[in-house]
Amino acid sequence: MPTRRYGRTTITLPDPGDDPYLGVINSPPRPGSTVTEFRYTDQDIRDLDLTETDLRNGILHNVNAQRTTIENVRFSSVRITDSDLGSLQLTGSKASRTLFRDCRLMGAAITGAVLDSVLFENCRLDYAAFDRIRASGPVVFDRCVLTEATFTACDLTGVVMHDCTLRATGFGAGTYKELDLSGSDLSTIRGVGNLREAVISRAQQHQLTDALLAELDVTYSEDLPPHH
Repeated sequence: MPTRRYGRTTITLPDPGDDPYLGVINSPPRPGSTVTEFRYTDQDIRDLDLTETDLRNGILHNVNAQRTTIENVRFSSVRITDSDLGSLQLTGSKASRTLFRDCRLMGAAITGAVLDSVLFENCRLDYAAFDRIRASGPVVFDRCVLTEATFTACDLTGVVMHDCTLRATGFGAGTYKELDLSGSDLSTIRGVGNLREAVISRAQQHQLTDALLAELDVTYSEDLPPHH
């Protein structure tokens, strides 16, 4: 399995495999099925529904869906690339050695997922809502856009957010021990007080100060009108 290093974190990625030897599937797997060594590519569909399925050693590439439902699915050594998973609702699923690259997951609702060796690379996750997500192993967001995304009751222990756009990204109550934010601009994030034990660089101290002051909505005395 190939690996990639981000600071102190090493992440194991899905094996690229030999595409010509992967079996082509032309429709989503049926509920309750196990699919291995597969390619599902170049699809433009209204609904992508994956329920109670086990996906192993496969590729989803250039899949564009208007509505996407993923429920109780297990991903293992799966690459999802150049895809637009519209209105994504992902619940109760587990992913290991899984890569999301150049994907649009805008407005996604991701709930109760367990992630281990998962890389989001150059993905659009604007307005995504992460609820009760647990990182059981290495998880990396690399060059992702998370404008106004929210994290609620998540365990992001050891997660890396490298060179990400975190414009008005909200961090609610949760566990953020060793969440590595050292490569991203933190000046507009929300929920600064919840980021206990997160990792930042010394150069980012003023960014957290700016974010905290904006959140407190303080008024500077110099800006107040004089009393009469």
